[in-house]
Amino acid sequence: MTVVRARAVTKTFGTGRAARTVLRGADLDVAAGELVAVVGRSGSGKSTLLHVLAGLDRADSGTIEIAGGRVDGVRDAKLTALRARAIGFVFQFFHLVPELTGEENVLLPTRVGSPLTARGSANGSLRRAHELIDRLDLRDVARSLPHELSGGEQQRFAIARALVNDPPVVLADEPIGNLDPVSGAVVLSLLRGVADEGRAVAMVTHQPEAAAIADRVVRLEDGRLVG
Repeated sequence: MTVVRARAVTKTFGTGRAARTVLRGADLDVAAGELVAVVGRSGSGKSTLLHVLAGLDRADSGTIEIAGGRVDGVRDAKLTALRARAIGFVFQFFHLVPELTGEENVLLPTRVGSPLTARGSANGSLRRAHELIDRLDLRDVARSLPHELSGGEQQRFAIARALVNDPPVVLADEPIGNLDPVSGAVVLSLLRGVADEGRAVAMVTHQPEAAAIADRVVRLEDGRLVG
């Protein structure tokens, strides 16, 4: 079943002579249980593609559906609810809130959007957060602030945050780009497991070891996805 469907997506930054078009009619499908790696040269628009798919940035044209909900052309409130319900986003630079502990960062998505989480209650959200923290071997540092954590620990907390609502779609932007090889291997194993559990995973990467775990690799060239 196709969970991510994008058709003829375009995105341009700037105007006039300064305009730069990074997406020129990009199409992408990702099925449940599939991990798709998006590769391409630096600056080709890979991160922009993920941000547009998640509704973190607006496409200029085209259609995007995530888990049966439209991303393009909807009001901000509806888009926020869709993200809370259906999308887990792993940022390249973690984006943990510095004033919150690791565990509190994991719980953030349960406090925005829909008042009920995928588990149906605040207690269910807390149980799910604890499950993920334990699975990722973060229990000993769960009450630490981000600046007290290693890069690998921060990224694992970011992934736990992306999964806490059990979203059907996970979008990961260079998930091992800032990690040492050992931490990177842990993260890749987790993302592979996330897809094997039935989620649709789209991962932007420039690293061969990350692309190697994908079911399918597509390349962003001249604003279009090929392969």
